[in-house]
Amino acid sequence: MIKIAPSILAADLLKIKQEVLSVVEAGADYLHIDIMDGHYVSNITFGSNIVKSIRPITNITLDVHLMISPVKQYVESFVKAGANIVSFHPEADSSPEKIIEEIKSLGCKCGIAVHPKIEIKDIEKYISLVDLIIVMTVVPGLGGQNFMENQLTKISTLNELRAKEGLEFEIEIDGGINYKTSKLCVDKGADVLVAGSYIYNSPESDYKKLINSLR
Repeated sequence: MIKIAPSILAADLLKIKQEVLSVVEAGADYLHIDIMDGHYVSNITFGSNIVKSIRPITNITLDVHLMISPVKQYVESFVKAGANIVSFHPEADSSPEKIIEEIKSLGCKCGIAVHPKIEIKDIEKYISLVDLIIVMTVVPGLGGQNFMENQLTKISTLNELRAKEGLEFEIEIDGGINYKTSKLCVDKGADVLVAGSYIYNSPESDYKKLINSLR
């Protein structure tokens, strides 16, 4: 079954506890947490404190996406805060293999994220080492952007590589996901869909219906 990962970037932070519990109750599989530092992307969001705050209120998988540069010195703080998956952009640091090794050595699943400007051939050497690959279907940095259909071929390529190499990483899609674009991604081989505005810009009573619509 397709997994849904609501992104708290679009949630109402004044009632973050309720926003988290509501999507969990509505059937979310992961909770997606975007970390931006104003260096790798132009926006600034949270630090590891947001993970630490959310962890005690739910057992849901906390799916942390680091859009930061450098990466290595911050990894441990996110794992210790309670992240279940930590993903990063390989081009954002000089030692991607060491970062992957460190995340996994801390008992956490590791993912890598693919910026729209990055080709699959550029990250192919890492795919056998990770548990998750995020295909960005918007330019990272801001929520609510339009879906980039030209990124769909990356999903197909990853799906083919996974089958060919007998690998088990999940393919996650992040950016512009709604009931129409979700089908495009799933048809290409996506396993996890990140949705922010599509879920959180609607009344809480609609969360379950919206999550089900993506599946």
